[in-house]
Amino acid sequence: QVDLVESGGGLVQPGGSLRLSCGFSGRTNSNYVMGWFRQAPGKEREFVAASNLSGTNTYYADSVKGRFTISRDNAENTVYLGMNSLRPEDTAVYYCALDARGRWGERRDARIYWYWGQGTQVTVSS
Repeated sequence: QVDLVESGGGLVQPGGSLRLSCGFSGRTNSNYVMGWFRQAPGKEREFVAASNLSGTNTYYADSVKGRFTISRDNAENTVYLGMNSLRPEDTAVYYCALDARGRWGERRDARIYWYWGQGTQVTVSS
């Protein structure tokens, strides 16, 4: 069992930045895959980014590539999603999730993930 706790969402103006945190507790392995997803009102859940817990693999959706960055603090068991140059279309509830099978090849598929954070709201508006 792994618990995920998210924080860092808020209201920012277009072009601004936020950093989301996903802290995890429980037994994990470096090959576990952490995915980031978002869901806006009236839209389907969308894959954002993923990494394994060791940080040796990182992948970003085309919509956020070059603007979002995954980082980590292993001592604190926390993964961060840095978001720069935010746009109104980035507005959504953001979720982190963890796959204990380490299925890197299927990282874009929400169905593989075992554990999910509670979500944090990101609003980009002037």
